[in-house]
Amino acid sequence: MLQDQVIKSLAALAHPVRLSVFRALVVAGAEGLTPSALAQQLQVAPTALSFHLKELMHAGLVCQERVSRNLFYRAAYDEMNALIAYLTENCCSGADCHQATAACCSGAAQPCGKEC
Repeated sequence: MLQDQVIKSLAALAHPVRLSVFRALVVAGAEGLTPSALAQQLQVAPTALSFHLKELMHAGLVCQERVSRNLFYRAAYDEMNALIAYLTENCCSGADCHQATAACCSGAAQPCGKEC
């Protein structure tokens, strides 16, 4: 995955509604969901949902299929997996990530900003 695509994907997910839509579609699986089902489930106005679905499609994270008179939206699992692979590529330079996290949080100043 190219860096430009990663940035586009992360930007699309960096909105609470779009993140909720994407997560709902991941949970729905291969069946996908119609816009009306998504709007009802997430309590989002249909016009706002349409905008957010368009943004997710533009980022390649969601695909659309027309079945008869209905549109179904599905998560693009290949793109999702490519994004995760890009983010975790060369994770911790080959070291055990658990140890790296423990080292981050073992200092008195808590450099990672998290309470361990």
